[in-house]
Formats: sequence, structure tokens, C-alpha cells
Amino acid sequence: MPRTVLHWFRRDLRLTDNTALQAAAKAADQVIPVYILSDWKHSHGWTGPNRQQFLCGNLASLAKNLETLGSRLIIRSGRADAEIERLISETQASAVYFNRDYDTYGRAMEQKVREVCMRLDIECHAYKDSVMHEPDEVLTLNAQPYRVYTPYSKNWLALNKHAPQGRITTLGPQANGKVMSLPLPTLAHWQLPACTAQIPAAGERAARDRMKRFIDTGIVQCYTANRNTPAGQTTSMLSQDLRYGLISIRELYQRCANIEKASTYIKELAWREFYFAILWFYPNVFDEEFNPDWRGMPWPGTDADFQRWATGTTGFPIVDAGMRQLLQTGIMHNRLRMITAMFLTKDLHCDWRLGEAFFMQQLVDGENASNNGGWQWSAGTGADAAPYFRIQNPWLQSARFDPDGVFIKQWVPELKDVPAPLLHEPPKPGLRLAPGYVLPMVDHHTERDRCLAIFAKHKAERR
Repeated sequence: MPRTVLHWFRRDLRLTDNTALQAAAKAADQVIPVYILSDWKHSHGWTGPNRQQFLCGNLASLAKNLETLGSRLIIRSGRADAEIERLISETQASAVYFNRDYDTYGRAMEQKVREVCMRLDIECHAYKDSVMHEPDEVLTLNAQPYRVYTPYSKNWLALNKHAPQGRITTLGPQANGKVMSLPLPTLAHWQLPACTAQIPAAGERAARDRMKRFIDTGIVQCYTANRNTPAGQTTSMLSQDLRYGLISIRELYQRCANIEKASTYIKELAWREFYFAILWFYPNVFDEEFNPDWRGMPWPGTDADFQRWATGTTGFPIVDAGMRQLLQTGIMHNRLRMITAMFLTKDLHCDWRLGEAFFMQQLVDGENASNNGGWQWSAGTGADAAPYFRIQNPWLQSARFDPDGVFIKQWVPELKDVPAPLLHEPPKPGLRLAPGYVLPMVDHHTERDRCLAIFAKHKAERR
């Protein structure tokens, strides 16, 4: 009797260098690929139309790629453990294969799937795939997790790196034609409104084209010099592709490792895995500050303040440009993520958790670990975070990283005729930078002093 196994697709929506899929294909005569949709409706605290539309496109692309192998993607909806149990019964599968997740919720579901397999007395195989090194592979000499990036990165960089495997060529003769599958999802599955953002093209081929552009056109060689410049393509634009596993981290690393000037970018890959490790060892960061010194600190910002920030109408051109880029594309340049996050927390004194959730609802590349790490870094509360007294001046950030106003004028068209030097300093009292553009909602220096006082008061009260 042919050996049939399930491959549970999760954040590995590709056929090239997919660790669990490769193992399943080698071990079985028939591999039945399955993706299980979440079944929440209307709204979700951690996602929105942009990322779900990207997911829909990725699943449609994966389904077509599987069809070229004579296979078929089985779509189910509900709790993964329950649906996998049903599929095991329907297909008489003798094993389940999947790649591990490092998110708190993903790990919890993995354990439930393992329990299903144990109860049914079938094999369960989980693999490392979305990272070069798992959290428990990068530890101190005392086998403790790192809390600071630099020593973590030195250890990470020194470890041996696995080479990528090739593209899968067959999943065996398919017997899944009779297995029930839902249609490929649209946003209607979650009862979400239409995606109006101009999000990146979905699917493995589009992601590989982006990787090729980043590496082959010289962007990676100029990354160290240009990565903080938000105008034009100065970064890889691959974060959403790593988020959904449209490209392999091993292939990306291998290609960059052969380029002399790619070391800064490689260190950014280590940052990504540092935040995975923080979430793995300290899952409480979702709910509270990583640094216990700042837990329970008041955030007196108002809902009205938050809404001005969220709609890109603060009167600070660089902040508004970043927020409008996010709203219109589901993407935000990393330098702008720092600027806008620090503005919300340090100038408007709003709780970092509000911004963290808003970004996750908008970002196509929304990754819980990195997003949480970035927000807590900017707020001064996280692992290896900027000290609380390090408060970026948005006017100086603007002058430094967008001196000619190219990025600002692209995303804030009201300012297209304003001379660049005027975009980098507060306008004179009562005078707008341009008709139809709002006055700055706060004075940065005043709010900086207020922020320092809030942090200092809380620190003193905890002694």
C-alpha cells in the first residue's frame, strides 16, 4: 500500500528549498499538501485586508505551482489540529510534516497537532525552515538566551549555515482528488473589506524576482550607504516574502554571503532572528514591557492624538509621509518605522501597544516578533532598546534622511511645491507650510521634556 503523508503549509508557501516538504517527498509515495485558513470574521487585532489579500494571492500562486507537479492544494478552515485530524482519517495518512513557527500562537497549535498524531499513533515531523538558527541554537556560554543584539549577532554569524536544497519536482501520484477542499480564499472568507492598498505582487515567482533585483542590480552592494534613505528602492523589499516563506532564508543568505559588501544586510537577517528568540524566551512581551523597569508606566496620550498619527495628519511632514506610505501600500521603510513609532510614543505619549497593533493591521510583512521588537525598541522599553532619553527629533531625522524632500513630496502631495529646507523645520507660528496642510500638532521640544519627566517620575517611584 502506498505511503501517504500530509504536508501542512504554514509560513512556507513555496516549492523551492522547503525543508519539511522535501523531507515528506523523500519519505512517502504520496504527499498531500494542505493549508488551513483561520476562521475569524470581520476583524482581527493582528491583521487586516492588506496582509490577508497578500495571503490569498500567495495561496493562489502556490496552488498553480502544485498543479504543475500534478498535485492539488487542499484548503480547509478552522482549528488546525481538528482539520488535520479529519484529513488523517480521510486520507489514511501515516505522518504529518510541517515547518516550525516561532510565534507563541503557532507553537501552541504545533503542540496540539503533535498530540493528535500521538493519539492516532502516527508520525509527526517538524523542521527548521524559516530561520538560519532557531532560538535555542544561539545561546550564551551559560546556555542562557541573549538579551542584547550585538553578542547574539556575533554568535549567530559564527555558526555554520546550512546550504539550500533545490526545488521539489514531484509529490508522487496523487490520490487527493476525492479529498474535500474549500475554494481558494478571498477576503470574503474573513468578511473583510476590499484591499485598497497597492500591495506587492504575490507568489513565489514574484518574490524570487524581487530577490534577483535586490542582489543582481547592485542594491545590496549599496545597502550600507543607502539603507536609511526612504526614497526609491534602497532596501531589499523582501520582508513580506520572508514572512510568508515565498523565498528561502538559506538561499537569500547564501547569495548575500558571496557578496563582499553585503555584511550589513546579513546582520539585519540576524536582527530578525534575535527578535524571534526574544519572543520565544519571553512571550510576555506581547502584553507588557520587556524591561520590567517600565511596566505599569502611564501613557497619557489621547485617542484624538492617536487618530491624527494613524491618518498621517500630524503636521510633521516626515511622519505623515511614512504613515501615508503605510496606508497606501501596506509597506513602510524601516527608518520611517522608527521615526513614526518614536513620534507616537515620545511626542504624543501614546501606548506603544496601540501602534504595534495598528502596524500589524496594515503591514503586508507584519511579523509579530519583529513588529513587537521594533515598537518596544522605539518606546525605550524593549530588548536592547534605545534608552528612554534617546528621543529622535523628527525635523532633524527628516533633514538627514530626506534632505531634498523627495520622499515627503511623493507621499504628501500638499507639500510638492514647498522648498525642501522648509520641510525640515517647524513653520513659523500660525503659518502653514502649504494650503491644505495642517499645522504641527505639538511642539517637539516641549513634548520631549514631558516624555523625559514621565519616564523619570516612573523610575523614581519604582525605587
